[in-house]
Amino acid sequence: MSGHSKWANIKHKKGKADAARGQITTKIGREITIAVRMGGPDPTGNMKLKLALSKAKANNVPKDNIQRAIQKGQGAADASNYEEITYEGYGPAGVAVMVSTLTDNRNRTAADVRHVFSKYGGNMGETGCVNWMFKRKGVFSIDSESGYTEDDLMLVALDAGAEDVKAEEEGFEIVTAPEDSDAVEKALADNNIEVMMSEIAMIPDTMAELSDEDVVKVRKMLEALEDLDDVQDVYTNADLPEEDEE
Repeated sequence: MSGHSKWANIKHKKGKADAARGQITTKIGREITIAVRMGGPDPTGNMKLKLALSKAKANNVPKDNIQRAIQKGQGAADASNYEEITYEGYGPAGVAVMVSTLTDNRNRTAADVRHVFSKYGGNMGETGCVNWMFKRKGVFSIDSESGYTEDDLMLVALDAGAEDVKAEEEGFEIVTAPEDSDAVEKALADNNIEVMMSEIAMIPDTMAELSDEDVVKVRKMLEALEDLDDVQDVYTNADLPEEDEE
């Protein structure tokens, strides 16, 4: 679930990929195809494609699927006209939720998202109702086994324009302004620092603490949102603890 710990996000995505590989692969493949249609097949000059490929890597999407998605984006026009729409609302206990979608039917998608909000005790709001609580940021996730320390990463990343370097349980998180993302990415590559995943995410200014009961309710709603075919990412300011390994 995006918006809290990026490492929790990666773990969550990978866990879901094991349980629903087809759905994850389809969603990311569609994102790659649309990115190629919009900006061409070269990720160097296509930020949307670069981020979609990073997401594919983090979710272990097979290379053959990635190549097919790129070729589809380069191919003849598909009648589908996809657009990116973000929905906003409040979940259980009043937590803020932002839902990023890629859809060819906004009426269907809006109805599906609204249904999930209502089913789990939340409500979908007007555009702008919660996005003021979030900032768009570039985020890079680095494996703790990379061999680099937090000081090493700070030296490289901050010098390249990054805003912060945070130690997470399973690695490090580098946060940048979106416009500095390319410079930080280049600096990491120049220093042979492997990036596990990079994304432009909506990061909450403050986190909302929840009771154990509300954590369960919020988590169920966020997972239901992510299960919708048209939903690409879900962001929240809910302070959700790491889920225990089964």
